[in-house]
Order: sequence, then C-alpha cells, then structure tokens
Amino acid sequence: RCKTCGEYIYKGKKFNARKETVQNEAYLGLPIFRFYIKCTRCLAEITFKTDPENTDYTMEHGATRNFQAEKLLEEEEKRMQKEREEEELNNPMKVLENRTKDSKLEMEVLENLQELKELNQRQANVDFEAMLKQYKELEEEQKRREQE
Repeated sequence: RCKTCGEYIYKGKKFNARKETVQNEAYLGLPIFRFYIKCTRCLAEITFKTDPENTDYTMEHGATRNFQAEKLLEEEEKRMQKEREEEELNNPMKVLENRTKDSKLEMEVLENLQELKELNQRQANVDFEAMLKQYKELEEEQKRREQE
C-alpha cells in the first residue's frame, strides 16, 4: 500500500519497473534484485527487493505490506515443529507417543483416501450405451414433433 496516497498495489499487478542487481547481497548464489516502480495514483516511487529465501518480496521504501496470513502460518508451523523436536530430545516417551499419533493419523488418512477412491469408482460407472440410446430417443421424438 502506497505510503503517500494509500493506493493498494496488488502483488500480481503489472508495472513498468526499473530493475537493478543489489550489490554484495545474494542468497545461495542467487542474485537479489531491487525494483523501482511508481504508484498508479500519485506517481510516488516505491522500491522493493526480491526475497528468494521466502519466495516473496521485501518492501524497502514508499509502501507498506498488508497482513500476511501465509507467512504467519509458516512461522507458527516452524515454531510448533521446533517445540516438538525440543520436547522429543528431552523425553523419550514423548517420541514414542508422537510416533503412535503420527501412525494413527496416517492410517486414518489412508482409510479416508481409500473411501474416496471407492466412492469415485461407484460414481464413475457410466453406462454409455444407455446414454446414447436415450439421446437417440430424444432426437427421434424431436423429429416426430417437427413433422407433426
């Protein structure tokens, strides 16, 4: 969102932008680029950089980011995973409990998947001959109506 006028600029919006490679910055050998764009309403300059680590962009100047639900969700997931690993390091019984929970969950998922496959197979039994016959009957009926 533009800091000057408050105009929302969406992530998928196409712009004519000036691109430059950021000096002395790279992520795993990938260059980081800086983009300069202008706000569509007030023509204020906005700059942002690529963030290959998070497959996103980082705002530098001229605009602010809105709420990022995906990023918060990923951070929460990482935090929960880290807590679980720390807990497992200290308590061998917890490791066993987590394994049994995971295996039960996996079994439930496989059962649900099998159930869905069976349901799809039952619904997928289409009688093409009956469909063609019904279509021919409808055509013949329409021809009779036209002739009458």
